[in-house]
Amino acid sequence: MAATQSAVDVTAFIDHHRVSPFQAFIVVLCFLIVAIDGFDTAAIGFIAPALHTEWNLQPAQLAPVFGAGLAGLMLGALVFGPFGDRVGRKRLLLACVAVFGLASLASAWSPSLTWLLALRFLTGLGLGGAMPNAITLTSEYCPAARRSFLVTTMFCGFTIGSALGGFAAAALIDLAGWRSVLLTGGIAPLALLPLLAWQLPESVRFLASRGNHAPRIARTLARIAPGTDFTGVAFRIAAPTTALGGSTVRGLFRPELRRGTLFMWLAFFMSLLVIYLLSSWLPTLLRSTGATLRTAALVTAMFQVGGTLGAIALGWLMDRINPHYVLGASYAAAGVFTALIGSFAAEPWAAAVAVFCAGFCVSGSQVGANALSAAYYPTDCRATGVSWANGVGRLGSVLGSMAGGAMLSMGLSMAALFMLVGIPAVIAGASMVAMGRWRAQQVVAAAPALQS
Repeated sequence: MAATQSAVDVTAFIDHHRVSPFQAFIVVLCFLIVAIDGFDTAAIGFIAPALHTEWNLQPAQLAPVFGAGLAGLMLGALVFGPFGDRVGRKRLLLACVAVFGLASLASAWSPSLTWLLALRFLTGLGLGGAMPNAITLTSEYCPAARRSFLVTTMFCGFTIGSALGGFAAAALIDLAGWRSVLLTGGIAPLALLPLLAWQLPESVRFLASRGNHAPRIARTLARIAPGTDFTGVAFRIAAPTTALGGSTVRGLFRPELRRGTLFMWLAFFMSLLVIYLLSSWLPTLLRSTGATLRTAALVTAMFQVGGTLGAIALGWLMDRINPHYVLGASYAAAGVFTALIGSFAAEPWAAAVAVFCAGFCVSGSQVGANALSAAYYPTDCRATGVSWANGVGRLGSVLGSMAGGAMLSMGLSMAALFMLVGIPAVIAGASMVAMGRWRAQQVVAAAPALQS
């Protein structure tokens, strides 16, 4: 089939074709990236008890190890993520995968806590830059009608990688010690790197926005629609990019994007605060009710199970209903289910149901919010928008991981404590609804201009 247009809009071309095996393969490759990302992010939690024993560390000495990785994740998202809008998604992804793979590998030979702290920070830098660019690249190869579902499904690799990492770590530590977990976290991304360099394509939307890449774009689009003849065709994207003349971060505050950026940041901050507070402190809180370590671990695991299923279900809904309202309702429900955990904490089966539902809503919504951020920003600042939303959210994760201890020291009842934890989720929901209403007003305001 010949492409008869003198210029092809690559966004419209992707939107008007069904998902091809080539695009599905891109989703799989990005799934593998975020799965390894999830394993490496959670690795320190798996090896913490062994570190405590081998190096005779106190809990206060372990806290900076957790903080170093989170700080690296935050800085990596804020600093390195936006480079994807300058040098390309693929180049940035390859660099970040190499960084966190090498840093994790090196950390396996850490001779002291100081070295481990430094190398965990470097690992976090690579992880923080890789995740948002994997989201961005996946989003830019998905047709609009399936985008939310495919992006959220891809991002389930993170929760699956984290969960499977726990089972792997349990076996590896018994067999070869805690260093083997970090070795695995380093070898896996480095082994994946040649396949990514060979098979992962650069975003055709990014290439079209830069110009002078027609042959490369034609080869890639031909893999989406085999048999199409692109001879003599020029490629473009629907909305010409705005010359920012400096940092692409400034592009997030263009008049047409500013309010949405702030709504997005508020939702990410509140969402990740709740997620990290629950994932960090839930086992301790359940133990305080008399639950065994095994019971506390199993109940807590339901949070990740719920989050994975929630991401898939919410992604499917977001492609069919206004995504802002889907996320707004889900975040609000997360606040309710989080509050119920405190009331049911003494009954393991009831607590497990509440934890599952809270994970389904808040963790699933966070994955959906990543897909929404990728869809909201234009090509010229998409990687920056996703990266900075994640970076700001990481501030919430740091606060959440610290807030649990402070709340425990307040002597609150279990019911009151979990009610407080649920409030940020409701705020995140309100932010999503407000963003949806504002965007609807934008569409109404733009309609007369389009008709004239």
